Amino acid sequence: MLLAVIAACEIGFWVLLFGGLAVRYPLRRKRLGGALLLCVPLLDVLLITVTVIDLRNGATADFTHGLAAAYLGYSVAFGHSWVKWADQRFAHRYAGGPPPTPKPKYGRARTRYEWHEFGKALIAWAIGCGVLYGMIMMVDDADRTQQLLGWIVRLSVVLAIWSLWPITHTLWPNKPKEGEAVPSQAPGADDALRPTPQGRYRS
Repeated sequence: MLLAVIAACEIGFWVLLFGGLAVRYPLRRKRLGGALLLCVPLLDVLLITVTVIDLRNGATADFTHGLAAAYLGYSVAFGHSWVKWADQRFAHRYAGGPPPTPKPKYGRARTRYEWHEFGKALIAWAIGCGVLYGMIMMVDDADRTQQLLGWIVRLSVVLAIWSLWPITHTLWPNKPKEGEAVPSQAPGADDALRPTPQGRYRS
């Protein structure tokens, strides 16, 4: 049952995201679109509520309980980025916004990008492990929470592997090939998208 709830939350996230953006831009109903997008975090609340209720009712933690905590961590840490990624593309397609800014490929800009992404992964790890530890303390039964301890190890291993990307780009930054043009990008350029009073977008 819990695995079905996780799948439903994942599907619901994308339905609310693209549904909200479709209402906001092609249908030009910004308030309704914004309301749909505000419902996205409610899925995380639903997921953790169902997980906690299941454990409090005497369930022994299994793979799905740990997966729910991991999903919650990554959804909270990366959810804003996913919404922003989709919003930029809808704004460009339907509201005259600028083309989406691609991620940098070379030099310090790429290094900053990789560390920024790792920072979000660190937040996801902290949230996921915090929820797992909280569930372990709530159940207070080592036999019923062994799987949750295993998930703390899994998330830590994923974080350690993820750290290789920013470390590698710091020590050996990518360089453009000879004769290849490198587009200029100001720091934080992908954060420069903002609405004008006319409802269009400018950078």
